[in-house]
Amino acid sequence: MTARRLVTICVPVYNEAENVRPLYARLAPVLAQLADRYDFEILFTDNHSEDETFARLAALALEDKRIRVIRFSRNFGFQRSVLAGYTHARGEAAIQIDCDLQDPPELFREFLERWEAGYQVVYGVRKSRPREGWLLRTGRRLFYRTIDWLSEDHLPHDAGDFRLVDRRVLDELRQVRDQQPYVRGLIAAMGFRQIGIPYDRAPRERGQSKFRLRHLVGLALDGILHHSTVPLRLATVVGLAVSALALVGILYYFVDWLLSGGSWPQGWATLAILVLLSIGLNALLLGILGAYIGRIFKNVKALPLVIVEDVIDHGGAEPRAGARENERTNG
Repeated sequence: MTARRLVTICVPVYNEAENVRPLYARLAPVLAQLADRYDFEILFTDNHSEDETFARLAALALEDKRIRVIRFSRNFGFQRSVLAGYTHARGEAAIQIDCDLQDPPELFREFLERWEAGYQVVYGVRKSRPREGWLLRTGRRLFYRTIDWLSEDHLPHDAGDFRLVDRRVLDELRQVRDQQPYVRGLIAAMGFRQIGIPYDRAPRERGQSKFRLRHLVGLALDGILHHSTVPLRLATVVGLAVSALALVGILYYFVDWLLSGGSWPQGWATLAILVLLSIGLNALLLGILGAYIGRIFKNVKALPLVIVEDVIDHGGAEPRAGARENERTNG
């Protein structure tokens, strides 16, 4: 018989005490149906939850030795938590799913079928988002299309972090040292063979979303700054355009001054508006430059991706070759 292949289920969590048990109850029958061909480990990355999440995960790990838990020393952010899950995965493939059960574990079978067919990345494409207002829904759609337009790489539309990635992709992600990663973009930019599977996203039933508007805006900025230098080129174009307009204005006023016999023309209000406009544009362009420089500053410090405070591992799945070394270098 062919040996079963190990697949890691990566679950980033932060204050999800209400969802830990329901997620496991939903995962268990799905994994049991696939047990004839695959072994599984369930890897929770706890972003230093402040509720009972870690305690409940610890209790669950005593019941199922396939469960591993890695708790960080502080909240390092969602994207770094996702990336840390991938870098600690021991399987030949990893499937990332959120703890809130908005993404269906029942789609794992189709993910794995596409993986066996040769696709190295299989991602879910969200067809619908129940209970989401039209403004937020429109904003998300606009974001995905804008970042794809700005990016030098093709990024899939309406695809989150619910996906399967092959071991080859996981090995490449181990090399990433970005302090502000945009993981779904990183994976898409690698260029491996990938395919999307449409599905309807379910509403969150328990707990509250950790993604407020400012987090969504921050994620959008990370995606744009990570995958495009268009804002820098735009800053250059706008700067040149404003300079050209200023030069035209200077020539206009100089000619008018000559034709009026040396009397200064009217229009101080216009001049003041132009000065304020140029100041505002300068501040905007400096902000764009500062965003890129800030990312460089954070990355040159070469800080660890995350710092692991505690680990729960009761010896379920055996790590593949090199996985323990991976945990030493990235943990």
